[in-house]
Amino acid sequence: MSAYKKVVVGTDGSESSYRAVDRAASLAADESATLVIACAYVPADPRSVSQAADQLGDDAYQIRGDNPAEDIVRTAKDRAVAAGASTIEARTVKGAPVESLIKLANEVEADLLVVGNKGLNSLTGRLLGSVPADAARRAVCDVLIVHTT
Repeated sequence: MSAYKKVVVGTDGSESSYRAVDRAASLAADESATLVIACAYVPADPRSVSQAADQLGDDAYQIRGDNPAEDIVRTAKDRAVAAGASTIEARTVKGAPVESLIKLANEVEADLLVVGNKGLNSLTGRLLGSVPADAARRAVCDVLIVHTT
């Protein structure tokens, strides 16, 4: 009997988060587990998107279009298949990343939540909290923080 039956992984479309997807997919394949890929999003009006893109520069990928989460989970699913996962669910979840991942992990009764370490050792992460640190504190299932940066 394998330890994990359902694995949830979060992605924001960044290359580092896709590395977490790759690791989660590989683990899910090894465990014959279902992989649930999630991307959280908050809808924004076009004016706010334009202003944010100007300020974010290289990080503007996070706000392009009305709901880039659909494209993000599609790309992540392709990567998961390439990494060997066979049973995959792709979900877009409206809301902030940590709250959305925790809610989804509880909803699908996940045994494992996988996130990348981006932000964990940054100044912003130390002051305001980061997705991996907050997820590890709040999850009721195991959490794997993948070294992606």
